[in-house]
Amino acid sequence: MASKHNVPPSNGDDSRRSMSGRFMSNDFDNSMELTAESAANFGYTVHIPATPDHQPMSEPNSPRDAYGNPVWSKGELPTAEEPAKSKKRRPLTRKVPIKRTIIYSYRGLAMLRLVVLGFFLMWRVRNPNRDAMWLWGMSVVCELWFAFSWILDQLPKLCPVDRLTDLEVLKDKFETPSPENPLGRPDLPGIDVFVSTADPEKEPPLTTANTILSILAAEYPVEKLSCYLSDDGGALLTFEALAEAASFARYWVPFCRKHSIEPRNPESYFQIKGDFTKGKMKSDFVKDRRRLKREYDEMKVRINGLPNSIRRRSDAFNAHEEIRAKRIQIESGADLSTPLNVTKATWMADGTHWPGTWVIPGKEHTRGDHAGIIQVMLAPPSNDPIMGSKDLDENLIDTTDVDLRLPMLVYVSREKRPGYDHNKKAGAMNALVRTSAVMSNGPFILNLDCDHYIYNSLAMREAMCFMMDRGGDRICYVQFPQRFEGVDPNDRYANRNTVFFDINMRALDGLQGPVYVGTGCCFRRVALYGFEPPRGGKKKLQKKAALLAQMAADDDEFESRGLLPKQYGQSRAFVESIPVAEMAGRPLEGSGIPLGRPAGALTGPREPLDAETVAEAINVISCYYEDKTEWGGRVGWIYGSVTEDVVTGFRMHNRGWKSIYCVTKRDAFRGTVPINLTDRLQQVLRWATGSVEIFFSRNNALFATSRMKLLQRIAYLNVGVYPFTSVFLVVYCFLPALSLFSGQFIVQNLNVTFLVYLLIISISLCLLAILEVKWSGINLEEWWRNEQFWVIGGTSAHLAAVFQGFLKVLAGVDISFTLTSKATADEDVDEFAELYEVKWTSLMIPPITIMLVNLVAIAVAVSRTIYATFPEWSKLLGGVFFSLWVLLHLYPFAKGLMGKRGRTPTIVFVWSGMLAIVISLLWVTISPPSDSNNVPQGGFHL
Repeated sequence: MASKHNVPPSNGDDSRRSMSGRFMSNDFDNSMELTAESAANFGYTVHIPATPDHQPMSEPNSPRDAYGNPVWSKGELPTAEEPAKSKKRRPLTRKVPIKRTIIYSYRGLAMLRLVVLGFFLMWRVRNPNRDAMWLWGMSVVCELWFAFSWILDQLPKLCPVDRLTDLEVLKDKFETPSPENPLGRPDLPGIDVFVSTADPEKEPPLTTANTILSILAAEYPVEKLSCYLSDDGGALLTFEALAEAASFARYWVPFCRKHSIEPRNPESYFQIKGDFTKGKMKSDFVKDRRRLKREYDEMKVRINGLPNSIRRRSDAFNAHEEIRAKRIQIESGADLSTPLNVTKATWMADGTHWPGTWVIPGKEHTRGDHAGIIQVMLAPPSNDPIMGSKDLDENLIDTTDVDLRLPMLVYVSREKRPGYDHNKKAGAMNALVRTSAVMSNGPFILNLDCDHYIYNSLAMREAMCFMMDRGGDRICYVQFPQRFEGVDPNDRYANRNTVFFDINMRALDGLQGPVYVGTGCCFRRVALYGFEPPRGGKKKLQKKAALLAQMAADDDEFESRGLLPKQYGQSRAFVESIPVAEMAGRPLEGSGIPLGRPAGALTGPREPLDAETVAEAINVISCYYEDKTEWGGRVGWIYGSVTEDVVTGFRMHNRGWKSIYCVTKRDAFRGTVPINLTDRLQQVLRWATGSVEIFFSRNNALFATSRMKLLQRIAYLNVGVYPFTSVFLVVYCFLPALSLFSGQFIVQNLNVTFLVYLLIISISLCLLAILEVKWSGINLEEWWRNEQFWVIGGTSAHLAAVFQGFLKVLAGVDISFTLTSKATADEDVDEFAELYEVKWTSLMIPPITIMLVNLVAIAVAVSRTIYATFPEWSKLLGGVFFSLWVLLHLYPFAKGLMGKRGRTPTIVFVWSGMLAIVISLLWVTISPPSDSNNVPQGGFHL
């Protein structure tokens, strides 16, 4: 918890330390300019900022090539006489540009395609098809939109970059003995990890427990790490599953530290195929692993049995309450025929009512109406290591020379009451921001979905390399790519989304930074508070410092202006934590950083938790706390969209912050993804609907400030525009069928000019794809799968999202979505059984219609051409080619409708063939050839 505000100035002995080890003195900072000689003895000041626009931040460094790629001035170059200082002054990260031959070819080819596309569209407009103006008009309009959409997608991809980190330098700077840190205690800033869940039926507690265990076992200083689980459903099942995970962590975490286990998710680790002893040299590894496997299996059984255990326990307690109520009724002489009014409560193991949601919903105990809950499952650890012993009864395994401490673990379920808008996941995340600020106040926040676990135990250190490097004070978040497990080998529905994560996101990293995608993201806490990045010269910073000093000196005047309650709410403890987190999140002073924090400032112990701190944490998660504040508007996760993640990142970039894309050699995080066609379409529908909401809101990139770079603005504009491409895509997918039915084509004749343009545009697109594969590392099959699902999603989910967006904007119809199921398959069941399950949804109607219409059109056109006296083969070939192009893109969709191979009823194929033949014959009968008696030899006769 942040320290008290009114304290006497410090003289060096009464300095303060926050809960995550942050050191701050109480001296006022009258000068914002520091020199290398005076920095070591400088007394830093904790000021309360007036607004997010005014905060004591450092001046941008100059010159600088890019984040993590500093340009050393002549006087800063390390010398041979200073090896230790030189080592610590090395950069933590560096930017690796794409190979010049590849990137220049890529940019040149993109520009060439843009020019050719322009000439082609001019030719199309000037050469209409006089025989079918309606067909020509629709095709030209669609092609103009496709060109516009391609430009929006292509321009932000012209500056891709790669980045590398140096974890050894990070350790040298923050965890090795130095004059400022003689004992070599960890001087890294604290990290608060947020895990969110809402429904234990769709998000299994065992999956959540494994994610929590991977966090607790991460390679980061234990005293600097805190984990918060947000249970927005308020379920006792999740609570008790977390308690089981906390108990098992006493064995699992030391085991991981002792044997350097990867990954540190027990479920994933014990399912590793191959030689699990590879690289393990300790003689007791196999024995330890066997014991942990048995203990983990027992935990799984207990968690799987929790629903029945809770039900039996509640039934027993409720029966006891009924007996007691009946006894009281008899003793009081009341009418025994009067039915007893005994609440069917859900009971905890200690014999008390569960304050959250009951299994049988009751008053003030439903999913939308229950009290706020905070339970510290694992207390904050001590500042000194606690080594284990050989006592196997206590530790299960030999833990000699193994640190037994565990990070703090907290269960949080915010208060919910009828009549309040709780803002779904964004509201839950903001509640965690306030709770963690009061309890641990880590200057950085890592948020994960309950099914995304830490696959690389060093992932947090990778993020800190960027945040603590020169220029890191201007980085609002570090986004990691999402990687998935359980995807079918062919990735039928492009679930891995590699084109987005390995091409688009890397390209954005060369601009102002990648968009925030909802999970696997490490935030700077003050960026979530609405602060702006440090900018301006020294005079401007001094002016801000003077204003902050004046406001901090007169708290009554500051509060009388109504700034703090309007922005952050009425919690003084929360407000006091803001400048503490801002200071602790700064890079170390020196090496051209004018206002960094002193080395060794974060090595002290954190303050212990007390009842007052927990009570304040309960207060900040109350349902009324955000009333008349800027939470969800400027502060925290932004409300008003189902894709709150994209909007939150957009607001930060719009204030001038930069973000970083961190692709690690070993995947940082891994999660699950729905592989069923219906679930995948529902997921895409939610994303597309959020994009439509963004387009019709003030978060549209057209209204961005000048602080956002032009190409970054185009990228965000594409986020809001891409669903509207579905309208033109659906029309264009019907055009080949209409062409075949009518006997016309989108051009008057298939002349050489049209074919040359078409060939150049197609070849350039393929070459661009090859070059993207070159610099991104994906393969052509993944690129093709993405193209196929772009058509599948565009003709189904994106189209529905456009209509839903218009309904919300024009009619005010609210849109609600269900959680995507994250259930895992049983070991005895086919791993990909979900892939073959066919679940009907109305989203399937448009693509099914497109496929049937194109198939019938091909049959009709072929039949008509064969029976024609003067067959027009060129028009037939043109129409059939484009119809097959549509069908080829929809092939994975058709395959998903047919279920598992061998299980598709034969009658489906029989009736499909008969239907095509009947419709073809019917068309010939209704519209016979003009000269049916002169059928050429070799033709078919009816």
